[in-house]
Amino acid sequence: MSDPILKTESLTFSYPAEEGKAAKAVLDGVDLEVASGSFVAVLGHNGSGKSTLAKHMNAILLPSGGKVYVDGMDTADEARLLDIRRVVGMVFQNPDNQIVANVVEEDCAFGPENLGVESHEIRSRVDDALKAVGMYHLREHAPHLLSGGQKQRIAIAGVLAMKPRCVVLDEPTAMLDPIGRKEVLETVKRLNRENGVTVVLITHHMDEAAQADRLVVMSDGEIIADGPPRQVFCRVEELKAAGLTVPETVELLYELRKEGLDLPLDALTDEECAQAIYQMLNKE
Repeated sequence: MSDPILKTESLTFSYPAEEGKAAKAVLDGVDLEVASGSFVAVLGHNGSGKSTLAKHMNAILLPSGGKVYVDGMDTADEARLLDIRRVVGMVFQNPDNQIVANVVEEDCAFGPENLGVESHEIRSRVDDALKAVGMYHLREHAPHLLSGGQKQRIAIAGVLAMKPRCVVLDEPTAMLDPIGRKEVLETVKRLNRENGVTVVLITHHMDEAAQADRLVVMSDGEIIADGPPRQVFCRVEELKAAGLTVPETVELLYELRKEGLDLPLDALTDEECAQAIYQMLNKE
């Protein structure tokens, strides 16, 4: 197996405390490895430490203790900062904070220009990135006239034009309506499956987390569960104790099981849930 593209070792982090108060650890001994080409969702309620973890993945924040490695590079090594950010691109909650130009394609070119990429190479990168997120037809439009979902896809294209091997998305659908959320999720899944981009999706939406290959659950700065979404969501009581819910399908099957019905808990889609109930009824 190849070396992980992201790795944390006993990672701890505390934000500066108010005067006279002790600093509280936001991350408390996090050990995590992310394989190149994988799609990992990090799930947790507000204050669980998931966004703080995301900001360590391209050295926006540096550890208070422990280590973070990006493609083998120590994020605490200032001399490697640009190299680290070439490997890992970040997409944030609010696309308006990432859009800097008045024309879509100019905005998309901003990142590679700052990396010193030659102009003919920038042209092809911008075209490829906008096509990858399904926004090429709007390349000459003004970003501020687009919908929230479209703006977020432009923000993702701007990161892709820098050709990172890994994209970390910190709650990228938090400000979007259901249509925008669906657009962004489909874009992210396609980048991972068709382009081989490593994806780390930070979210508090169960339905988004369920679409990843691997689910990491955080609570109070620690990882409390890690595995395929089907396995993790079976741990209903543990997740509820951490202040999280589970997908509605799992919740329904869980409640029916409490009534004594013989049903699995690993049906994530509506179709799988309906099929499980249908099969149980036909057995009786």
